[in-house]
Amino acid sequence: MTRTKAVAWAGGACYLLVVGLLVGGAPRAPGTVHGVGALLAASLLAGVVRRMPLLALAMALFGSTAVVVGPPSSGHESLAASYRGQFLSYLAVDLVLGFIVATCARRASLVAVAVSVAVQLMVIGLFAHGDGLTVNAVIAFLALATSCMAGLLSRERREHAVALRSQEVAEAVTVERLRIARELHDMVAHSIGIIAIQAGVGSRVIQTQPAQAREALRAIEVTGRETLSGLRRTLVSLRQADRGATASEQSPLAPSPGLADVERLAAATAGAGVRVDVRCSGEQRPVPADIDLSAYRIVQEALTNVVRHAGTGRCRVAIDYGDEELSVEIVDDGRGATGNGSAHGFGIIGMRERVGLLGGRLSAGPRPEGGFRVEARLPMPAPVGVPVEAR
Repeated sequence: MTRTKAVAWAGGACYLLVVGLLVGGAPRAPGTVHGVGALLAASLLAGVVRRMPLLALAMALFGSTAVVVGPPSSGHESLAASYRGQFLSYLAVDLVLGFIVATCARRASLVAVAVSVAVQLMVIGLFAHGDGLTVNAVIAFLALATSCMAGLLSRERREHAVALRSQEVAEAVTVERLRIARELHDMVAHSIGIIAIQAGVGSRVIQTQPAQAREALRAIEVTGRETLSGLRRTLVSLRQADRGATASEQSPLAPSPGLADVERLAAATAGAGVRVDVRCSGEQRPVPADIDLSAYRIVQEALTNVVRHAGTGRCRVAIDYGDEELSVEIVDDGRGATGNGSAHGFGIIGMRERVGLLGGRLSAGPRPEGGFRVEARLPMPAPVGVPVEAR
């Protein structure tokens, strides 16, 4: 950042030096030569324009006015050349002005336009006469209006792109939430099915096999507690999605995928040309269904991004079963942010939404040594299924 700033200031100083040479070093040169020199010298202000556009405009106005006013002119041919030089000199100012209109706040843009118009009209009034006054005024106005219109069109196009991007992100979040809601429905339906089966078993054997009936009741208790805990974690954070969205096809009543299916997912990814090294650490144990499913979806989406965008033949998946949180890390050595697709896709947005709903943390970005890294940390709830004391 410091080097960029130094380069910008050096460019500004060089611009002023070149303007001084044009005015003082070649005072008898034709006005066209001075105008072309001033227009080319404005390229030295590129760094200043990006960092301080209003200062760049002030410098361009000063330099162009000095080039127009400084060299003396005499004779009809010199006067015509002076008019051409004036147009070319202030063309550099118009280019800077167009950049300001496109990027700066509207108030600053209005002030910049007003100052530019005032300076150019004043110079035209002082150094143009007769027909030349009208022609120069019209040409200057058209050039200034063209630069302002180009800046306005660029601003509107950029604002429209930002609005479209925001809308796409919002729609992606809504789609991901609806997908989570469908998966939550599947988990609850599966749990209720287990509860119904266990309740039927318990009711049939409660008289003849009390021990088996107690096991059935305990399974009902554990399943119910885990289901209620998952519902609470999800529904507390999940805001209602668009009511007008159309319902998609219902999923079959079957257990949702989880971390136990990561090896199968890795094998499928290897079939797509990317070898996946899966490593597990910590005490492997069953985790709540919503956390298990979210961890699987994060690995699935990250591996999809590796296959589509990373341009590499291998990656690593690390799953750590901690005491208080479950950590999932996907690392590749591919093209990093340029090839990962996160800048324009919505996979990272979906991951972040899932992790946020569970109160976890997600980090995704390029690695300093190359490649891309996705890490999700999902907090593990307190153990459930504590036996109810007999009374």
